[in-house]
Amino acid sequence: MQETGLNLMAIAVFAMTISSLLGPLFNISPFIPAGTTVIMMGLITFDTLTWQNKGVNLLLEIFASEADKERIIYHEAGHFLVAYFLSIPITGYSLTVWESLKQGNKGKIGVIFETENLPEKENIPLILERLSTVLMAGIEAEKMIYGNGQGGEDDRGKLRQFLVDSGLNNTVYQQKENWAKLQAKNILVSNKHTYEKLVIALKERQSVEKCYLIIKNS
Repeated sequence: MQETGLNLMAIAVFAMTISSLLGPLFNISPFIPAGTTVIMMGLITFDTLTWQNKGVNLLLEIFASEADKERIIYHEAGHFLVAYFLSIPITGYSLTVWESLKQGNKGKIGVIFETENLPEKENIPLILERLSTVLMAGIEAEKMIYGNGQGGEDDRGKLRQFLVDSGLNNTVYQQKENWAKLQAKNILVSNKHTYEKLVIALKERQSVEKCYLIIKNS
C-alpha cells in the first residue's frame, strides 16, 4: 500500500482512539467513531488498490494551500527548463492531479518527456547523465527559490531505478545524484531570468510550444 494511504489510515486509527476516549465526556456512542473509521479505512484501501491513490491525492489537493500549489509549479519549471537545455523533448505537463487525470496520465503531476527517440540513444552514459540532471532539476529549483527542496522523493526514486537498470554499482548512487544536482543547479542559476519567465508561462498553462518559444527568446 502506498505511503499516502498508510498515513491516512494511521490518522483514521488515531482519530478513532481519541474519539473513543473522549466520547463518554460528550455522550457520543462508541459505535459512531468506530463505524466512521471502518468506512474511511475501507475507502482508503479501495482507492489505494484500485485507483493507485488517485482519489486520496485529489482530495488532498483540494485542501492544499496556494503556497504548496505554487511550489509545485516552481519545481516542475526546473524540470522543464533543464530538459530544454539538455535537448530532452517535452510532450506535455500537468500541475495538478485533476489536470493529469483529464490528460489521461493517471493523476501523476509533472513534466512528460519523450525519451524513446533520442538521437544519442545508443550512448547510454550520456543519456543517463542528461536524464539524471533533468530529474534532479526540480529539487534544485526549489532550493534556488525557497532555500530547500521539500519535493523530489519520486524523482530520487526514478534516478535510483535508472542507475539500477544501467547496471551501475549502488556504491556510486549518491555520487551520481550529487553530480546531477550540481549540473542542474548550474543550468538553473545561469538561466534564472529565463526560468522566472517560464514559471509565469506555466502558471498561465501555456502550451509546450509557447514555453519553448519563451525560453528561446529570453
